[in-house]
This record gives sequence, structure tokens and C-alpha cells, in this order.
Amino acid sequence: MAMRIIKESRKTKETDIKLTLNLDGNGESNLNANLPFLEHMLDQTTRYSSIDLDLKAEGDLQIDAHHTVEDIGITLGVAFDKALGDKKGINRFGYAYIPLDEALSRVVIDFSGRPGLTYNVTYPRARVGEFDIELLSEFFQGFSNHSKATIHIDNIRGKNAHHIAETIFKSFGKAIKMAISFDEKNINKIPSTKEFL
Repeated sequence: MAMRIIKESRKTKETDIKLTLNLDGNGESNLNANLPFLEHMLDQTTRYSSIDLDLKAEGDLQIDAHHTVEDIGITLGVAFDKALGDKKGINRFGYAYIPLDEALSRVVIDFSGRPGLTYNVTYPRARVGEFDIELLSEFFQGFSNHSKATIHIDNIRGKNAHHIAETIFKSFGKAIKMAISFDEKNINKIPSTKEFL
């Protein structure tokens, strides 16, 4: 198997993102985005997906975190799309339910080549610390659009905004791990009846 390691960057007037993604890693992360809560969430995803992610992001945080969060999602999505290549041999689909105390969330992902996000999450408050919690949907939209994945994210229950977000990112990681892993019985096949993704 070829190593699925990608270096990707995105530089705009608003942000400067650089990352290295290893789909066949050990769940290690080195994250520097000046957004501690988002870094905490991404660390959950890397740990539970077993991908390695090295990320450095600078953005116009003096305005707000919107551009930085969205562009991290975009850049990570592009990297996934490139790393997966023709997707030959992967499972393609992944899903996970993850609880954290009173919170429970489900993420289902399909690296289908067709971007789409269904995000069914309501948070009990607008911020966790200094982080605007509604920006998480912008991250996932950017990722979905640029990884060309269909993603369904549902918070089933929860009262604590931090717990809800954490169950989502852990579920996201577990779903990714399932979807990008190899189907040994179909290792030379593209996982589609169309034979194209």
C-alpha cells in the first residue's frame, strides 16, 4: 500500500493554514491554531481515528474565529480527498455512536465523492469558554465540501455544550477510522457499483 500522507496549505487574505495528514498514523496530533477548544476537539478526532495531524493555522482572530475555523475544515477536507486518491480498497462508509456522561451523538460518513452535510445539533449555550460553538458547523461544512463526503451528524441527547461537541468529534474520528480502513477482501476494488467515486 502506498503511504497516505499529504501536505496541504491554504493561504488567503484572511487565513494561512498549513497541515500534514497521515491517514495511517497512530492518532498523534500537533495542533497550533490559537483556538484551544477547537484544538481539543481535533485532538479527539485524531486520537479516535488513528490519523496523524500536524496543523498550524493563523487567521484574523481579531475579527472572530469564523474564517480560521472554516478554512481549517476546508484544508483538512482537501487533504483527505487527495490522500484517499481513487479510494480503491477502502470501506468507504463509517459510523459511530459515542457517549460522554449525559451526552450521546452519532456521526455517519460516506466518502462518496458527493459532498453533503446534515447537521442536527442544538447547543444549550452559545459559547464554550471563548469559543463560538456555532462555528463547529462551519468546520464540518468546509470538510464535507472539500473531502467530497456525505456526513450526517446528530446529537441524540445532551445538556452540556462541551460534552455534546466532544461526543461529535469523537464519533467523527471513529467513523473516519471505519471508512478509511481497508476491506481486505476487496482491496483492489473501488467501493461503488459504478466503479468510480
